[in-house]
Amino acid sequence: MKKVFGIALLAATLVTAGPQRARAEVGEVRAAQQYGLSYLALMVMEDQKLIEKKAKEGGLDLKVVWAKLGGPAAMNDALLSGSLDFASGGVPGLITLWSKTKGSPLAVRGVGALNNMPVELITSNPNVKSIRDFTEKDKIAVTSVKVSTQAMLLEQAAAKEWGKESFAKLDPLTVSLPHPEAMTALLSGSGAITAHFASPPFSYTEKAKGFRVVAKNYDILGGPATFNVVWTTTKFADANPKAYAAFASAFAEATDWINKNKQPAAELYKRMTGTTETLDQLLQMLNDPEITMTLTPMRTMVTAEFMEQIGTIKQKPSSWKDLFFPNVHNLPGS
Repeated sequence: MKKVFGIALLAATLVTAGPQRARAEVGEVRAAQQYGLSYLALMVMEDQKLIEKKAKEGGLDLKVVWAKLGGPAAMNDALLSGSLDFASGGVPGLITLWSKTKGSPLAVRGVGALNNMPVELITSNPNVKSIRDFTEKDKIAVTSVKVSTQAMLLEQAAAKEWGKESFAKLDPLTVSLPHPEAMTALLSGSGAITAHFASPPFSYTEKAKGFRVVAKNYDILGGPATFNVVWTTTKFADANPKAYAAFASAFAEATDWINKNKQPAAELYKRMTGTTETLDQLLQMLNDPEITMTLTPMRTMVTAEFMEQIGTIKQKPSSWKDLFFPNVHNLPGS
């Protein structure tokens, strides 16, 4: 941490010294991912050292340190504290930080979307046929209460079912658990967790056990939608244009590689995660027409508008482009 702080201090000194002085960039980038198939592009970037490769092409020697975090709350805390440079997570996490830092030197924005991916509320309780059937005896696992994609989807579903004023009706039932732990708890049958707002591959495993889907993000949001995104601060991007460009270029290359090499991508995921799913099962997921690996943000404004309506953010972005850096502005986002 002292080394990173020293680099940042040196960069700040060079910037304030005037345009004639060369600006030093960081020599180390710290990036984090969460759990699940949604983060495959980041795994490819890590495994193939794509950021380092792109940085070297741009004349920058860069060390990349990867971390695995269980939810957006931890991601955002790390990013704002300066111990993380690139965070990843759901659209609500990006929108929350965008709103919180708008107009400040940090000014968080997205680097690009990771994918469109179905996220499903799955229950082991045979009495639950829809969200109306949940009772105080149920416990719904989400990656982070209130702030995660799953928590926000649950509030959006509740608002549709009972009206906007009742958006938080199911919040008391939610508990924070990373996907692997939530799946283990649900499959155990202990009753400690009776529902899990799950993403692939966890959702596939739970459905294979015969558990019921009672809500789905595509239905709640009105169609295929971005599940997860990557974001950083304007402060970092402005101070480190070569490092940012290397990350963005590596991100695009990894996404393209997955789409063209699904079998090797499935093998990479299994090798890096040690997941119990077979290669055939993982390949089936990657070939699922509902799963799209793409940098294009989709339906992000649906969530932003909802968050403004319920008061989670004070003002929504004027368009999806406000949420993202210019490297994806040429894409047909929404």
